[in-house]
Formats: sequence, C-alpha cells, structure tokens
Amino acid sequence: MTQTDTTPRLHSLDALRGFDMFWIIGGEGIFHSLAALTGWPVAVWASTQLEHVAWNGFVFYDMIFPLFLFIAGVAVPFSVGKRLDRGDSRSSIMWHVVRRGLLLVLLGIVYNNGLFRVPFESMRFPSVLGRIGLAYMFAALIFINTKLRTQVIWFFGLLLGYWAALLLIPVPGFGAGNLTTEGSLVAYVDRMLLPGRLYLGVHDPEGLLSTIPAIGTALLGIFAGHLLRSDTSRISPARKALYLAVAGAALLIIGKTWGLVFPINKNLWTSSFTLYAGGWSLLLLALFYAVIDVRGWKSWAFFFVVIGMNSITIYMAAHIINFSFTTDFFLKGLLAPLNHDLARMIWWAGFVMVEWFFLYFLYRKRVFLRI
Repeated sequence: MTQTDTTPRLHSLDALRGFDMFWIIGGEGIFHSLAALTGWPVAVWASTQLEHVAWNGFVFYDMIFPLFLFIAGVAVPFSVGKRLDRGDSRSSIMWHVVRRGLLLVLLGIVYNNGLFRVPFESMRFPSVLGRIGLAYMFAALIFINTKLRTQVIWFFGLLLGYWAALLLIPVPGFGAGNLTTEGSLVAYVDRMLLPGRLYLGVHDPEGLLSTIPAIGTALLGIFAGHLLRSDTSRISPARKALYLAVAGAALLIIGKTWGLVFPINKNLWTSSFTLYAGGWSLLLLALFYAVIDVRGWKSWAFFFVVIGMNSITIYMAAHIINFSFTTDFFLKGLLAPLNHDLARMIWWAGFVMVEWFFLYFLYRKRVFLRI
C-alpha cells in the first residue's frame, strides 16, 4: 500500500537538490577562495574535493552530477506513482515522461551551443541535461511498466551488462577491456555514432553508451522513492532514514570492492562508480530526510530549498544571464582595497547571493520551471 495524493511534499528532497546545485552555481568558488586565503588544512582539503579527478578515482565533486540524477529518480514514485494510483492512462504518463526527457536533451544542446551560434559540425550534442533527461526517461518507463522486483532485475542487468560489454567487446586498435580515454568501448561508440564534437575530442563523458549505467543511478533513486512513499504505518519515517543509511553504507563497500577490478570512473560512469556515488547519495538523502522530514528541523534548509525548487532554472540562467556583472556592480568598488584572496571569497559569496535573490524573487512569485 502506498500513500495517496495527500502525501506531503518532501522538503528534504528540495533541500538536497538545492544543496547539490549550490556547488554548481558558485559554492565551490567560495571554498577555493577560502583555501587560498587561509591555508587551513581543512579548507585546503575541501578545495581539493571540489575538482574532478582526471580519470579513475572519486572526490566529492564527482558526486554532484549523479546525485542530481539520483534525486530525479527519487521523485518518480511520488510524481509518476501518484498519477498511476489515480488511474491516469499509462500511455499519457509515458508520453509525458518521454516529452520531458527529450526536452531536457534539447535544453542541454542549447546550453552547450547557444541558439544558432555554432555550425552543426562543431556542435556538442551530449550534455549534463541530456544525460539526466535520457536516464530519467528510461528509468521512469521501467517504473511505469514493471513491478519493483523487475526494476531491481533491470538495475543489476544494466550494471552487469555494461561491465561485460566494456570487458569483452574489442575496440579496433585497442582490443577488449581497454578503459583509457581513447581506447574504451564507450569512446569508440561515441566517435562512431555521435555527430559534431566530443567534449574530450576522442571521448565524451556524457555520451551514448555510458548513459546505460546512468539509468541505474536513476533507478537507485526510484528504489529510495519506493521506500519513502511506502505506508508509514508499516515503516516509520525514522526507520526509513535508517534503511537508507544502511543501504548507502552497503553500496559504498560494494562499489569500492568492485572498483578494484572495474575502476570507479565518472567519465565512463562505470558500474562501480554508479554504486559508489549511489551510496553517498543514499547517505545524504538519509541525513537530509532524518533532519528535515523526521525531526522537523526545516528552517536552516530554506536557503537550499529556494535553490532546489528552481534548480533547472538557475542552471540555465547562470549560462544566459550575466550574474557576474551584477555582482561587480554591487561589490567591485568595495572590494578593491582588500587583499586579493579575501576579495575573491567575498565576491564569490556575493555572486551566489545575487543568484539566490533572483531565485527568491521567483519563489515569492510562485514561478517555477516545470518540464
């Protein structure tokens, strides 16, 4: 038995989405500047966690993208599941899911290339939004058409099948099992099938084949959504948070262990990366859910909720609107006499607040971008 249309909105999910977006829209700049200004070991360590690893490995910043996709998956049992419960036709729901997924692909292409600015042969078609759109779309279609047991089978099938493909299918000139930038099956498929340019020339981290395990990331979110939407008379909210945390810890161990033979690699979105990033995503969701929705401590998270309620809006707007100009307008004169590193830290904090007040204005007006 699942909850009905009266299910309250998960404030923790909006807050976690906003926390995730905070780092993308300038939070990392604050911490890089703090490290440069103070030299504090903790600040320096935090700064190193805010730069992607070059290839194999994992730092905090490598979790930002899969966390956002995971969150999109968590919302599926609430949004799509609610429509199924009230009797909406599967065909209409599937059409909405497909339309939303393809619109995100289109927005990703616009984000990368602008409107009519780049010749077709120089355009980059894969994108962060495109990866989210496709992975969300296929995961949601699996959710709509299958029961939980079959969804779990899909999850393991995708991860194991992807591992087998990269291990066993030979790439001309490189052979099978090559996981380098140029020699992997992922890069080869992208070079053969994708038009335009690839982000790394010979490889694109948001390409076609690596979307397969990314569907697994969205399915992990769907599994969490199943749990959170389950009847509270059977599983208390506190126990739900505990289950999320235990599952997260288990995935960290499994992902790290699998990484010994199939390296944790964001660029290839390896199966071990899917599990390891999923483990951290589950732990963060458990923490936010326990603090905000179980304990009821919500006020501290309002800053993140404002961002999370319009996450795609600020992602696109940050690429279109010159928030740097506005920040300079208010702060440049005041910061001129200050130490460079101190000025940069204050500037980045001001930059984030300019974006936040833009989102707060939309929040107050109840303007939210719905795709």
